[in-house]
Amino acid sequence: MEAIDLRSDTVTKPSPAMREAMYRAEVGDDGYYDDPTVNRLQEIVAERVGKEDSLLMPSGCMANLVGLLTNCTRQGEVILGDSTDMYIWECGAMSVVGGLYPHPLPNQLNGTIGLGEIEAAIRCEDVHFPRTQLICIENTNNVCGGVPLTSEYTASVSALAKRHKLRLYLDGARVFNSAVAQGIDVRELTKDVDSLQFCLSKGLGCPVGSMLCGSKDFVYEARRNRKMLGGQMRQAGIIAAAGIVAMEQMVDRLAEDHQNAHVLAADLSEIKGLTIKPENVQTNIIYLQLTGRDKMHEELVARLDKEGVKVIVMGAWIRAVTHYGITEQDVKAAAAVIGRVVGAM
Repeated sequence: MEAIDLRSDTVTKPSPAMREAMYRAEVGDDGYYDDPTVNRLQEIVAERVGKEDSLLMPSGCMANLVGLLTNCTRQGEVILGDSTDMYIWECGAMSVVGGLYPHPLPNQLNGTIGLGEIEAAIRCEDVHFPRTQLICIENTNNVCGGVPLTSEYTASVSALAKRHKLRLYLDGARVFNSAVAQGIDVRELTKDVDSLQFCLSKGLGCPVGSMLCGSKDFVYEARRNRKMLGGQMRQAGIIAAAGIVAMEQMVDRLAEDHQNAHVLAADLSEIKGLTIKPENVQTNIIYLQLTGRDKMHEELVARLDKEGVKVIVMGAWIRAVTHYGITEQDVKAAAAVIGRVVGAM
């Protein structure tokens, strides 16, 4: 029996329509700007998120790094949340590669950073300090449980950034999940940021790729940084073709993942000895914890794996993520297995 894989929405397989589009993709050399499928994807994405231009990237991690390098100069300071993927999960790349100084601030349970805390963290001009150059937010916030940031919050951070002549960058790896969950156009969540990235290879179901978006000048400079990091690809239309299908077919269906996450969370909440966060699941991410027994999480994950349910330890919690390819029947079955295994521990 095939395992129910809830480790991440990165484990999705491309849809039949994606495989067909990839097979038939017209390609060129993107290094010379002449891959027509890449060019078309970049145009579609720019219009979709309300920016002048966009750039196909191999991964979200590289997209975030290129975004940082393009927005900042060496010795620059980056204000971001302490529960964001850019701070926790990306190998310290901003410091190691970019010579940038991260200034982490506490994320609230809803994924936001307090406006007052952001303003207090902005450096005055002093030879002893790095220069604050960029504010970064994440929507949805993964570690806080896939919670969406609102357009009102983003607009408030943007206004603060503008007052201090700073740029605002959005790690929107799952920004389409946020938009679908809130029932709004994604441009409501992107219009107030200077630049952003989102992943094609998470809930949107593509086998690879992310998009970096911003002004034409920003994207031009981002191309240089992408090249420096080895991210420039040749006949990348094969990848871009799947991205076009994602934009046309895979956004609205994210609501199915959210509904399945609600079902899973409801069933898990009935299991004695488990704590669930967030209490109000809004997108496709659920965190669970053995109440008072977090040191047994590795054992629980190993036991579940033997029973055909794959989840992953994330810090003090275990994460389960619904995605394309996971059905309501799957999440009901997974919850039953989890209940049985937890009851036996």
